[in-house]
Amino acid sequence: MTNGYRPEMVQRAFVDFIGSRLHPFWSLTTPKLRLIARYEMSDDLIALQFETNRAFRQQSFKGRNSWQGGQHLDLRVFIDGVYHQRSYSLVGLAHQPLWWHEDNTNHKLAKNQCHTLTIAIKPQGVVSHYLTKQMPLASVIDTSVPLGDFTLVQAETRLDRREPDTLLFVAGGSGITPMLGLITQALANGHQVTLLHYSRSKLPQLQRQWQQLSDIYPAFSYHLIHTDNPATYLAGVRYLSAEGLLSLNLPLADTRIFACGSQALLAGLYKAVSEIILPQGNQLRDNIIVENFGNALPDFDSGGNQVLDNALQTESHTVYLRSRQRQFDSDTTLLIAAENAGIRLAHGCRQGICQLCRCNKMSGVVKNIQTGKLSHDGYESIQTCINIAMTDVVLEV
Repeated sequence: MTNGYRPEMVQRAFVDFIGSRLHPFWSLTTPKLRLIARYEMSDDLIALQFETNRAFRQQSFKGRNSWQGGQHLDLRVFIDGVYHQRSYSLVGLAHQPLWWHEDNTNHKLAKNQCHTLTIAIKPQGVVSHYLTKQMPLASVIDTSVPLGDFTLVQAETRLDRREPDTLLFVAGGSGITPMLGLITQALANGHQVTLLHYSRSKLPQLQRQWQQLSDIYPAFSYHLIHTDNPATYLAGVRYLSAEGLLSLNLPLADTRIFACGSQALLAGLYKAVSEIILPQGNQLRDNIIVENFGNALPDFDSGGNQVLDNALQTESHTVYLRSRQRQFDSDTTLLIAAENAGIRLAHGCRQGICQLCRCNKMSGVVKNIQTGKLSHDGYESIQTCINIAMTDVVLEV
């Protein structure tokens, strides 16, 4: 008997449909999460622990042991008859208990630690407020598998060295959440790690975690900068500065910088590194890897100075949409400029994460507002939410 195509007698989609009516958490194909606990990490940061279904585990762990530190999930949340999609960073690593579980013996955790995951978010905005304040325990939501390139793989593949690199992590507020797994993973891999965390509130739980890691790993040092407490400032400066970075005594030319926080924090970081001169004409900004969860839109001039917040004061250029035979002037991101002209483009997170706004550029030069890098003048795939036109641009849209 020859081997060939064998049609499914019962379609998996049909099985999923019937199964979801019997139990909303069950699915052969759709990753799902069930809320099992909430923890207050600070006055404005709440951790949510979820149980994962079998489809999530099969798709997330296929071909590898777990997700990477620094990755995120796209959650699909149903609120008042409308589905909303939002991205949230994963806290910690799979198969690794989080430190606060030691003090929560009254809570019945899932049978196996690898069956759970945790995110940490601020209760602001429609979706975040619902998740942290209103969604009942045992509620089930759809999710993506772990996504994103804000991982150690970027740092380890960009440099061809035998010795571990020095890593600097710069976080602002809730931007600390993707750092938790990243730092643990980096220390386990033998990296020298320094953390700068700028926050307007005290975070005693996190401080305990960093101290525990510091006791275990001599290569780890941390600085918690409480922006209302001058005693915590680096080099006597409240915010990120070149003086503060230099005071860390790191080999900056060989240091990879992971940054996550508001656009104001990122603007400060790029300004600070622009003031630090490296040997052989190297640019420290090329060492920066950014995870950006803000919606503000900074730009930087050649000196690293922030140019604006709401409307990027760049020279206006014309953007042509070839398929639609439309055009508009742009002096901000391509997505916002199109919307200002009454033209709707596909988009999702507006933060450079979800990739839903990605399209093909036929010609013209654009600048990535997260990295500051210029594109070439030819055909390439770009994201409209994080690129601004530096010349006239033609998009295949």
